Amino acid sequence: MATPISACIITLNEADRIDACLDSLAFCDEILVVDSGSSDDTRERAVAKGARVIEHVFVGYRTQKDFAVRAARHDWVLCVDADECVTPALRMAIQARQAQAFADASGYRCARATEYFGAFLRHGNAYPDRVLRLFDRRRGGFRGEREIHEHVSVDGTAATLAGDLEHHAYRSLGDQLARLERYARLMAEHLHASGKHAHLYKIVVNPFWRFLRGYVLRAGFLDGWRGLVYAYVEANYVRQKFIKLWLLERGARL
Repeated sequence: MATPISACIITLNEADRIDACLDSLAFCDEILVVDSGSSDDTRERAVAKGARVIEHVFVGYRTQKDFAVRAARHDWVLCVDADECVTPALRMAIQARQAQAFADASGYRCARATEYFGAFLRHGNAYPDRVLRLFDRRRGGFRGEREIHEHVSVDGTAATLAGDLEHHAYRSLGDQLARLERYARLMAEHLHASGKHAHLYKIVVNPFWRFLRGYVLRAGFLDGWRGLVYAYVEANYVRQKFIKLWLLERGARL
């Protein structure tokens, strides 16, 4: 008998995207959705797809995902966001390792492909963007204190799976800008609480380096105008993060 997998998703007002996400996870033995008070029909749609739904107050991204992992019925968990979908190739790679009881690793990474204005980015900082999402919770999880840009770490080997995790990240440019502004504030607050400082060169040089690395050195220009817009917006996020940190150090309100 194959080792069972619990898929874990956290949600808030994801009615327009949750169906595709859950359909791509139909091969899992359990689908668990942890919702933090959606005002749309996210929860109803998840239940209709056979998911087990738990309502839980949102404190932070890491804390919410850790809660979902702990609430899962099985030790092997696959954590995805509501704007992500497991591709057929990735599903096949997961099932192949599942049939072998995941004997070769404590967790598995996969490439994440971000859809951007109707096409998937295949270069730059956006791809392959490998993320560790399938793991044995007895040997890993969402560790640390940082609530933003949370990630999984495991004790032991982390192997890489074939196939992509599709990421339908942004509904519009406005959605992307608003989200990155929120992330910049959260990161600045975390860095400030950790005693980090925003030197002038970080405000000036770090955004330029992010753009240069993604658009030129990692060939983001091969993604055409989408690659240019993505690289510029990403660099602006870095600038906002350090400007906000610089202001926090001076007692300013964000």
